[in-house]
Amino acid sequence: MNNKKILIVLGVILLMAGVAVFIFLFQFFAPQAKAEKESITVNLNTTESKLIPKLKEQGYIKSEWAFNFILENKGWQGKINPGGYIVSKSMNVWQLANILVNEPSQKWVVLSEGLRKEEVADIFQKEFSWTEETKIEFLINSMEGYLFPDTYLFNLDYTGQEVAKRMENHFNEKVADIFKKADEKNIKNDTLVVLASLIQREAANEEEMPLIAGVIWSRWLKDMPFQIDASIQYALGESGSWWKKVTTEDYKIDSPYNIYINKGRPPGPICNPGLAALNAVVDSEETGYLYYLHDSQGQIHLAKTYKEHLENIKNYLLSN
Repeated sequence: MNNKKILIVLGVILLMAGVAVFIFLFQFFAPQAKAEKESITVNLNTTESKLIPKLKEQGYIKSEWAFNFILENKGWQGKINPGGYIVSKSMNVWQLANILVNEPSQKWVVLSEGLRKEEVADIFQKEFSWTEETKIEFLINSMEGYLFPDTYLFNLDYTGQEVAKRMENHFNEKVADIFKKADEKNIKNDTLVVLASLIQREAANEEEMPLIAGVIWSRWLKDMPFQIDASIQYALGESGSWWKKVTTEDYKIDSPYNIYINKGRPPGPICNPGLAALNAVVDSEETGYLYYLHDSQGQIHLAKTYKEHLENIKNYLLSN
């Protein structure tokens, strides 16, 4: 083969190699030369195996393989967390992967029913790296009982006041219809929330909430003290032990939340109740029972008289 032919062959080989390199690198390029920044959300139940095909389908990446290659190469596989992210279709795969792994703009937080506001603040401090100042700001601006328990997506740069306001607004939206029903039954909004907070902490499950609500209403109508441990726990709560076990001596504490010695409802909510507890107040079960307790298995035992209640204590609490 003469030199001319050799040069031609080499040229073809180099051209093919260049094309191959370009095709390889092309998979890593940004899908668009120019594009506006936009927000995307990774839901709590979205795995990387579900997310990456969506990124391809929605035009954020050219190649699923290239995106996975970057994740593996950087040790980022399994490190894309649920949340909100500011991205652009003008980002290449390196830039996009870095944003999704390291730079969330929003985070999900799950707040269960029955937490007091200090517990909510503790969760935010842990999940959002709040300073003590931000935590205090949240506590000052939040109302016990009105921080609706739900799954939220919050901006990482929200102030404590903004978080508290959003949760309170969400509460008002979710509870508006229940407030209307309560008004029709002459139940004041604050009473509704206070009683719901007691029920939330006392009930072992949602099914028994209307029954416990019925017991509480019956005691109130008979001018009997509510005698609910959860309210004393609220009075005694402190950081690291918000719901401590109540002792015999605790029933004597001087507090408006001691509803063993004070008749009627406590002065304010003791936690942040969910919809089931709020609905139980307005749709309580009519009952002749005045006492209840839960055994070690969480099973409720009811009594109409104090004598029957003492028997239940003997049979289901003291016998264990």
